[in-house]
Amino acid sequence: MTPQTKVQANHRKKVFVGGLHHESDTFNPITTGRDDIWVIRGDGLLNGNGRNSVFGIIHTLRDADCEVVPGILARAVPNGEWDKEYYLELKEEFLSRLKEALPVDGICLALHGSMRVSEIGEAEGDILEAIARICPNVPVVSSLDMHATITDRMTANADAFVGYKCAPHTDTYETGIHAARMMLDILNQGAKPKMAAVHLPFMIAGEQSETSVQPMLKLVSALREYEKRPLVMAASYLLGFPWADVPENGVTAMVVVDGDETLAKEYALELAHLFWDTRFEFGFYNETLEVEDAIEEAKKSIAKGACPVVLSDSGDNPTAGSSQDVTNFLKAILEDDSLFRLDPPLCYQGFYDPSYCEKAFEAGVGSVIQEPLGAAFDKRTSSPIVAQAKVKALVKAWSGAQGSDLVLVGLRACPREGFGGERSEVDVVVTSKHVGCYDPEMMRALGVEPSELKAIVVKLGYLEPEIRAIAKRSIMVLTDGSTNEIFERLPFENIVRPIFPMDRDATCSFGFFKQRQ
Repeated sequence: MTPQTKVQANHRKKVFVGGLHHESDTFNPITTGRDDIWVIRGDGLLNGNGRNSVFGIIHTLRDADCEVVPGILARAVPNGEWDKEYYLELKEEFLSRLKEALPVDGICLALHGSMRVSEIGEAEGDILEAIARICPNVPVVSSLDMHATITDRMTANADAFVGYKCAPHTDTYETGIHAARMMLDILNQGAKPKMAAVHLPFMIAGEQSETSVQPMLKLVSALREYEKRPLVMAASYLLGFPWADVPENGVTAMVVVDGDETLAKEYALELAHLFWDTRFEFGFYNETLEVEDAIEEAKKSIAKGACPVVLSDSGDNPTAGSSQDVTNFLKAILEDDSLFRLDPPLCYQGFYDPSYCEKAFEAGVGSVIQEPLGAAFDKRTSSPIVAQAKVKALVKAWSGAQGSDLVLVGLRACPREGFGGERSEVDVVVTSKHVGCYDPEMMRALGVEPSELKAIVVKLGYLEPEIRAIAKRSIMVLTDGSTNEIFERLPFENIVRPIFPMDRDATCSFGFFKQRQ
């Protein structure tokens, strides 16, 4: 070991923890900046009780009587690439805390794997490389999101990774526990992890890879079976993030084995072949329709009383990184005589438009405003809607959405119509921050009971458990935006072709990523 990282063999093990967690959509024009990112530091991190991976790491290490030294955890709702200046500021803080903690026995991190920074590129490879320069001989273990995009810089500067095995990601805390246990095996049992990772030219969206249905069900089962084998410390499929136009995009099969590099490569290749041979079995697991068909099917459900029917505006899904401001599907609804005249009104959750929120708060509840709504950021995909809207409810700094202000307006398609007479409006939720739109509590906070509605639209892909519990029928709509589920409709320039499924005849070379020496 280098002098600055020497530790005593018989002392209480000291582990530095922290992380960076973000899914960065390169098609989204928004730059994720200081106001979008929340940071947990020091004791706030050490004493936290969340269910994400970093707390699984911390609780497990502390239960094993390790001295846990907290760095920082920086997170944001999936969005565009991170602001370079603020990233470098957080990186410097992270590395400074690490230097202050030296000497340490290990570094255990919670990383996403698909975070990107303007003008820099991949964040995880960048931070891991910087850590390796400071602590070249200290073991580094990290949890990863299932949608991590693996690179040579990542695998060359870490000893072991383990990814989530559930989508939706209900096992984040447990994956943190897994990462921490690998670290404990290294520190207390002398394990020597050898990691092998194989790249597959394959892009897949989360909406085709939910793990409760096939083929992911059998693929994840295979991972769990491999982890029961002697010497295997972790087995993971990292699916990549398809809405990042980067050369390294793709799926990775990864195995970590104690002490046997040859065995790690053998198992990683087996898992890679299994995934590649399954590629034609993937498809949308739930009902998925184009815009016109989805609207017609929603009306049929309403006519039969199968309500509420929940429609996912999947192309503009902020929880997958889209801008949350594309108006095309709302325009289609406003042009439909039936969905536009429901009682109670269809509720559309929701649009990110800070200026619109500000104007609504200035006007107050009960006022009628006529301001441009939507396309505040992504001006390539759609244009604003200008229509009369009645301000129905206002919520300041709602805690359920990172302190975003919430506005509920009754939107009218034709500004010539008054607000009396026959109901003819759509309720629209507007937020002052870029937030996830999956939680029905957002509607309830604005006085709307979603279970009583005939139709709901959420800017989401597959339904999260909270909204799924309400839906009598759900339809994922193939809409426009930065998370367009039909990859051919996006302006890719940097991905390496051929790649499946855009190129159905793509072949795979099963190449390995670099290993840490």
